[in-house]
Amino acid sequence: MKSIDIMVEEHQNIRRMLNVIREISYRVMTNGEYELDDFPLVIDFVRNYADKLHHGKEEDILFEAMNKQIEKLAKSGAITGMYIEHDQGRLFIANLENGLNSLKEGSDKARLDIIANSIAYADLLNRHIEKENTALYKFAENMLPDDVKDSIDNDCDKIEMEAANNGIQARYLNILKILEDKYIS
Repeated sequence: MKSIDIMVEEHQNIRRMLNVIREISYRVMTNGEYELDDFPLVIDFVRNYADKLHHGKEEDILFEAMNKQIEKLAKSGAITGMYIEHDQGRLFIANLENGLNSLKEGSDKARLDIIANSIAYADLLNRHIEKENTALYKFAENMLPDDVKDSIDNDCDKIEMEAANNGIQARYLNILKILEDKYIS
């Protein structure tokens, strides 16, 4: 499925950002060099690339179809678990943002909230991505009827085209490259 190939590629990009998040967190912990203003870029990437673009396709298109078409999978709670993990990730990012605001207001102890929520998010998403890539996406490819697969691909194509026309992928891959060059290279 073309849509799943794109989602796997997006997972690779998200994992690259998770590496950046871990490195910045390490620098926060060790009082190393980092720029506080890079965190809003990370949050922007997570909310708009990982969550809105990527998770939007998963939740609104792929998971919805899987819930309707694969009764055994729907009843097992596997898809519900993916929704829950997406929500946990959103909570970690909201808590990270609150920690950043507290740090900006002068609370040095907020560094702990920044580190804890950043690392929790990175760990959650790494495990989550592994489950999707190795299990959930395989179920979709193997168990969904061809017409449903085609419908998923068509719906995802529309989202991809609109995002491309608005420069979404280019914007967030550029942010990723800037942060990787700064923290990983």
